[in-house]
Amino acid sequence: MKLSLITTIFGCTWLLYAEPSPGQLAPGLQSNGQYNGGTNVGSENLFVYSSVEVEVKTPTGVPIQGPVYVSLIRTNGQVFKTAMAQNGKVRFASVPKSELTAQIVASGYETAKKVFEVGDRAEVKVKIDLQPMADKEAASSDRGIAALNPKAQKDIGRALDALRANKPSEARENLEAAQRAAPNSAEVEYLFGVYALQMNDTQLARSYFMRALEINPSHLSALLAVSQDLLHDHKTAEAGPYIERALEIEPSSWRAHMLMAQADLFQGKYDEAIKEAERSMDLGHDRAASVQPLLAHALFEKGEKEHATKILEQYVQEHPKDANAAKLLEHFKMPVVASSSGPGGVKGVANTSVEEDVADADADASVKTISLNWMPPDVDEKMPMVEEGANCSLDDVVQKAGAELVRFVHDVDRFTATESLVDESVNKYGMASAPEKRKFDYLVSIQDLRPGYLGVTEYRNGGGAQTEFPDGIVTNGLPALVLVFHPYYAPNYEMTCEGLARAHEGLAWQIHFRQKQGKPAAIKSYQFGIHGPSYPVPLKGRAWISADTYQVLRMETDIVGPIPQIKLVAEHTAIEYGPVKFQRDNVTLWLPQSAEVYFAWRGKQIHRRHTFSDYLLFGVDEKEQISTPKEAAAPDSGSTSTANP
Repeated sequence: MKLSLITTIFGCTWLLYAEPSPGQLAPGLQSNGQYNGGTNVGSENLFVYSSVEVEVKTPTGVPIQGPVYVSLIRTNGQVFKTAMAQNGKVRFASVPKSELTAQIVASGYETAKKVFEVGDRAEVKVKIDLQPMADKEAASSDRGIAALNPKAQKDIGRALDALRANKPSEARENLEAAQRAAPNSAEVEYLFGVYALQMNDTQLARSYFMRALEINPSHLSALLAVSQDLLHDHKTAEAGPYIERALEIEPSSWRAHMLMAQADLFQGKYDEAIKEAERSMDLGHDRAASVQPLLAHALFEKGEKEHATKILEQYVQEHPKDANAAKLLEHFKMPVVASSSGPGGVKGVANTSVEEDVADADADASVKTISLNWMPPDVDEKMPMVEEGANCSLDDVVQKAGAELVRFVHDVDRFTATESLVDESVNKYGMASAPEKRKFDYLVSIQDLRPGYLGVTEYRNGGGAQTEFPDGIVTNGLPALVLVFHPYYAPNYEMTCEGLARAHEGLAWQIHFRQKQGKPAAIKSYQFGIHGPSYPVPLKGRAWISADTYQVLRMETDIVGPIPQIKLVAEHTAIEYGPVKFQRDNVTLWLPQSAEVYFAWRGKQIHRRHTFSDYLLFGVDEKEQISTPKEAAAPDSGSTSTANP
């Protein structure tokens, strides 16, 4: 029996649906929580001209194993609708008169596209033949470990355990077994490279990493390993293309941004190095602690000696075994000699090797990319660094942040965006499955229904888009987390101002919050099925509120504790907000740019990343396109917002 989960914020609905049975309509949800029977609320084209049936076949007529995703794409490249084929066919209703491209993606087959015209006919039929990839291994290379047979996966898992335990001979035996079970696997070649690093053979390691990239040019871990190795040898020009490719594949990779910061520092691009290092730390948090010496070095070279020294002193205090960082701190404290070279006018540090700012390309660093700690640390595990001596008035910050949210709700009726999703499962060995990617037309409606009661409703592609989400689990409600600071809900939380922090967007007040005992857990709840019982979920978290505009720049939340009734063990959500500007009226609103969700539910470990772009706001100007958000990642083939199981 498939289950669905529904999360509600009063009238704001967070939906996690199981995939409906074939032919079942995807119902929408009204702001009051009542189902609207599948009405396409907020669709861009309201004049329905035709239905489109797409039939997918192989040249031999053999049924296609695994999911087959069919997308209809407009001439401007925007995805109109996406659905999964059933028995080789999929039908789209309410398709407007236009020229479209049908795109089919199926594991083991080349991506197929066919342009067709929707005219005045009641029904349009499109037939597409899929072609197998050139060879079996190439067909599976883009699916990573998930494409390998169970024996190979088990051998790889054992090899990983051995590498983590520093047992290279045992690791090699298991890798050789995996290679016999899955010859020409990029995953196996990459792990052989990690093994070679553990044996201190960097030349052999690089050959394995390059072999992995020959098999799968998009293998992120291999790209990062090659980049780090080249930077270690000060071959910045050679490393650049590999780092850029890694960032194209995964813009949210903190290690890729770290390596780009290292490359910029080598080339004397201190502003760029600072920006990339800060971005790496924003994305990686505690996992990116080793980036702090790199950031400090770039700040020092730019001339911000006091700030750089403070960052490095705190890092060395927390990491006393990092000899390279301690050595760099000694350089910082050397007498300054005036020099015409370098923006900071500092001689003695600029000419020292910066390769020590970032961990060397060793086996330990590579194994950590497949860490068992797949979920970020709990918000209460460690308090992020704040500036010394900055006093914060909690009441003033919360009141001003709340006022901005009240103004936002008043000004905004609804907004649309393009939402990109990347979903991956993590197994017990810490290995992630091949990412599944989706793209949606996304609409959010916000209503102040009555005092103390907000209604926030979401639609994707005109409905719930249940069939289009991995595992049939739909993630909703991410834009509503910020309502923790709305005057309606703020009294339900204990809040503490921890101090003034340096965020990617500037200085920000760092606020910790936690659900008060005896107060309703109004922000989030889970519900099994449409008519099943609801389980409120108390939250705790941390937010960074701009010291200048009092807009929420970033939020992280965890559940206060496991929810045994629904087998929810843990959940971590991180959302970044950014300014979205209307050109004509000079109106700027702060909206979600990206969101990551990690959850452990019913034995599953899931990581999702959502990114939002191409905003259009209703209630200010229904026809005005909003410019690309400042500092927002460009839309990619998939990005994640996150799931709440």
